[in-house]
Amino acid sequence: MAERVVVADRVGLGWRGELAAGIFSHLAQIDLLEIIADDYFRARPRDLRALTTLAGQVPITLHGVAMGLAGSEPVATVRLDNMARLVDALQPETWSEHLAFVRAGGIEIGHLAAPPRTAASVEAAARNIAAATRIVGRVPVMENIATLIAPPGSRLDEAGWITGILQASGAPLLLDLHNLYANALNFGEAPAALMLRLPLHRVRAVHLSGGKWIPEPGNSGHQRLLDDHVHDVPADVFDLLTLLAQHAPQPLDVIIERDGNYPDFAALLIQLAAARTALRAGRDAAAGALLKAAA
Repeated sequence: MAERVVVADRVGLGWRGELAAGIFSHLAQIDLLEIIADDYFRARPRDLRALTTLAGQVPITLHGVAMGLAGSEPVATVRLDNMARLVDALQPETWSEHLAFVRAGGIEIGHLAAPPRTAASVEAAARNIAAATRIVGRVPVMENIATLIAPPGSRLDEAGWITGILQASGAPLLLDLHNLYANALNFGEAPAALMLRLPLHRVRAVHLSGGKWIPEPGNSGHQRLLDDHVHDVPADVFDLLTLLAQHAPQPLDVIIERDGNYPDFAALLIQLAAARTALRAGRDAAAGALLKAAA
């Protein structure tokens, strides 16, 4: 039998008020929590004290959703200052944002949108990430996003674009496996092949979530997979996590995201256990490959 590769992987949940009771009742089964930073930029002191207390019980990370670091425009300093204050107050292990734009020309679109995948957008993202690092004091972990349309005007494929930004900025990757899975299926690529073209040694954290199939516009009869965070993580995404653990030897922080249609907390504990099982399977496969190569 292959010797198990022991890596300090961790599995946790996105903090949501609706899940608070279950989280506090099962902290022993939750390795870390991810908190939506934007929800606390204007928090009252007592709310921040509550988060500080929480951080004393379980490791936390902060996740931003509205900076638009992959936009062509510089991110407003006030947005970065907000994150800097929260990071200073809570001292999270890491903070993260999305490879997306959310505004242009002063117009907020209220959605994480994929910019054109070009050399220019790689440079713009690297500049914004550098500004964020300078003001917040820590480099952000950058997340790939799902998109239902191929970004117009693109000259790079998704893997090449993400790789270019990570190389130019020095940022680690928050690999959202359901986003990757949805993009691959929606645009005719094998999810595993897409993942293996990414710089997996740069992956620091992982998101797992679910989605649903929706009809394409225009009565084409085709469907697209929508990443909606209100469904269970599908088996294929756990399989991707196993493959990732096989090819990324560094410790991984895995967060299950759920934003609505909340199941009984027992069902979320089953998903946490499934993530741990997937990680172990990948680590064991890596160990087996090493032993085979050494034989």
